[in-house]
Order: sequence, then C-alpha cells, then structure tokens
Amino acid sequence: MAQVHAHGGGVRSIQVPIPDNPLGHTLVYVVETDRGPVLIDTGWDDPASWDLLVEGLTACSTSVGEIHGVVVTHHHPDHHGLSGKVRDASGAWIAMHAADTAIVRRSRETRPERWFTYMAAKLEAAGAPEDHIAPLRNARRSTLPGLSPALPDHEIVPGELLDLPGRRLRAIWTPGHTPGHVCLHLEEEHPAQLPGHGRLFSGDHLLPEITPHIGLYEDPDDATVTDPLGDYLDSLERVGRLAPAEILPAHQHAFTDAAARVRELLDHHEERLTGLRALLAEPLTAWQLAVRMEWNRPWDQIPYGSRNIAVSEAEAHLRRLVKLGRAEAVAGSEPVTYVAV
Repeated sequence: MAQVHAHGGGVRSIQVPIPDNPLGHTLVYVVETDRGPVLIDTGWDDPASWDLLVEGLTACSTSVGEIHGVVVTHHHPDHHGLSGKVRDASGAWIAMHAADTAIVRRSRETRPERWFTYMAAKLEAAGAPEDHIAPLRNARRSTLPGLSPALPDHEIVPGELLDLPGRRLRAIWTPGHTPGHVCLHLEEEHPAQLPGHGRLFSGDHLLPEITPHIGLYEDPDDATVTDPLGDYLDSLERVGRLAPAEILPAHQHAFTDAAARVRELLDHHEERLTGLRALLAEPLTAWQLAVRMEWNRPWDQIPYGSRNIAVSEAEAHLRRLVKLGRAEAVAGSEPVTYVAV
C-alpha cells in the first residue's frame, strides 16, 4: 500500500521504493499548481515502484495522467528513473540542471564498452588491484545495453523561478552530490508558521541523518580537475544562509533547523579531512586511502560496486586536501600516491 503524507499547503509526499537498497524509498513530492500537480523527483524505474507511485497519486486525489511537470533534483536513478514513464503517460515536461542533463546525455550516447574501458583506467590510476579491475576489462567485450534515462525538456536555471503557475518555486544550485544538483525553495508562508523562509525541497543535498555521498562525475573527454567536495561545502553554506522554515528531503523525513544540520555536516567533513590527512603520513594511492577510510561497514563487507563509489569519494577528498594545501601528489609515483604536507 502506498505511503502518502500531507505536508500542508498543497504539498504531499509518496514513498516510492528503491529495490534492494538500504535507503528503502525515495520521497516523491506532489505539489499542487494552477495547471495540475507537479512532481519533484519520480523514483526508481522498477515495476513495483511505478505501481506504488501510481497508487500514491490516486491517494493524493490525482493520477499520473494529470501530471503537469516533473522537476528533477539530480540525475540519480532513484530520483530521475521514472521521469520518462511519467512523461509518456501524461505529456508532462521534465526539467533538470544543465550539468546533470549533460551526464544523462553521456550515459545515453556512450557505448558500454567505452564506459567500462574508462572505468578500468580510472581504477588502475587510483591503484586498484588487478583482481578488482578484471571484471571491468571483461565487461568491455559484453553486449549488455547501456542505460537510457529520459532526456529533460527544460533547463533549470539557478536563481530563477520555475514555471509553476500559482507557485513561487526558485531553483538553488547546490553542486557536490552531483554537478547539477538543485534544491528548490518554495517561497511561501509556512503552513505551521515556523520561523524561517518558506520550505526547501533538498533532494540529497541536505538529509536529516545521512551524510550525502560526494564523488566524481567526469566527462572522459574533459581533463578539467573538479573539486566536488569544495562545491558541496560552499553549497551547504548557501543553504544555511537561506534559513528555510522546513526541509523536505528526498529520503528519511522532513525536519527543521537547517542551519544546525548544515553546521553538523560542515564539522563532519572538517573532521574527516583532518583524519584523512593523518592517514597520509605515509604515501597512499586513492585506493589505499579508501581501504583505510571509515565506512558504514568493514571494507571486506563492501560490495564490488560500492567499492568503486568509495574510491570516487576518496578521490574527492584527496582533491580537497590538495586544493587546501594539506596534501600533495608524490612526484614520479605511478599509480599516483599522495602525502600530507
């Protein structure tokens, strides 16, 4: 049975399940507008998830065919996965930030074997052992199809109001979790009259109890060195200054006091950077650093795909340390090792 929650002021949320994932579900928000309901995110592309989204919309006294638009906070499949099906069923438009649209376009256009080759090279450069890289080398010869997430119709422009008749929903660019992640500020008097300014649909940028993953999303044809952790920390501070009355995240539950949660996350990352710098008393590759980092389970219990994500997060932290002048690459090392300075 669909789990639906009324947040007041014409906003409801539907719990759309994520298959085989400890997060459990994505909170898809249904926002009433003068031209029909608009969804913020859609959930994972899975038959059971689709059925519960449809059932939840019925519980909200509407239907998938009446959806006017879909605003996607970021391209991850537990947020964007069902957007194409919603558009096919309703004619709704889909809006996303240009940086994440570029990732969607690459995922549609890149042949699987090229992607596997790129990932194998990245892991080799990070110092991953051959037994970890081998499955990717073998997968290059696979004929498995690539993912084909829906291409958006509209670009979300940071700072501008989205075209939602009867609503003031302003896009706040919050890169870090993904390059084009956006939060959405509903500029209104809060129904509960809590102190603060409107409500914020925070996607995965600001969650009540989870620290969002910060990794790398790079174009294989672009050599630009990014700093996603730095982007995330800057974005957190902007959200803290916004001081929304209530946060409506994509996972877990709604909460208040965004500024306090922002401070917790800023402190967490500073403590983590300090701890990683201590680990770099000896030269380490990104893979070796990831193995030594603290995760939610021991390294030998982390699944294969999650290890790749962990290495990406280790690299994001290394880049931040280098940019802050707290670490540097060891000249001539291959694979590259890093050491504290």
